[in-house]
Amino acid sequence: MTVKNAPARADLAATDDIGWAVRLLAATPTHEHRDPELLRRWARAADAFGSGLAPVECRARIVERDGGLELGLLARYTSRPPTVELYTDTIDLAERVVDARGWRDWYPPGSVRAAALAHEAVHVHLHHGPAKAALKSALGHSALRLGRLRVPGHVAGAEEVAAHAYARTVCGLGRSPLLLTAALAAETEGTATPPPARDGRREN
Repeated sequence: MTVKNAPARADLAATDDIGWAVRLLAATPTHEHRDPELLRRWARAADAFGSGLAPVECRARIVERDGGLELGLLARYTSRPPTVELYTDTIDLAERVVDARGWRDWYPPGSVRAAALAHEAVHVHLHHGPAKAALKSALGHSALRLGRLRVPGHVAGAEEVAAHAYARTVCGLGRSPLLLTAALAAETEGTATPPPARDGRREN
C-alpha cells in the first residue's frame, strides 16, 4: 500500500493530540450529539490522567501474530487468560507510514511496537485495579446525583485516550499514537478520522 498525497499528510499533523482525542470521542457511540466543549474537557482530562500514570508493567502474556490489518488493530488485550496480542502486519505498515510521512522524529524506530504494548498495558492495569475508578473521578462525569451523593459515570472512549497519552509519555514520542492511528485509517480506509474507540479488548 502507498501513503496518501502530501496535502493529506499536512492536514493530519496540523491537528494536535487533544484534537485527535476529541475526534475519537466524537466518533464513539453515545457521544454523537455531545457538546464539543464537553468532549474537549473529557479529552483533556483523560489525556492528563494517562500521561500522569506511573510506569505500568505488563503482566499479561504477549503474543505476536498477523491478521491485524483485517481486524483494524495494532494490538488487543484479552482477559481470559490475560494476553496482549501484537499484530505484526499492522505494526510493520505503521512503521512504513511513519517513514513515508516524515514523522520519524516523533516515532523513533521500534517505537510503534513499544507504544502498542504500553497502550495495552494500561488496559490491563485499568481492568484489574482501582485506576479505573480514578479515571472516572478525573473525568468528572456523573451517572447519578442524589443530593450530595454523586456516582461517577463511564465515558466511552476515555480509557482509550488515556492509554494513548500514557504510551506517548512512557515511550517518549513526539506525538500521540492517535495521530498514527489516524494515518493508518487514512491509509487503509481512505479517511483521516480515527475510528470510534475500540481498543480490541475482548472478554473471553
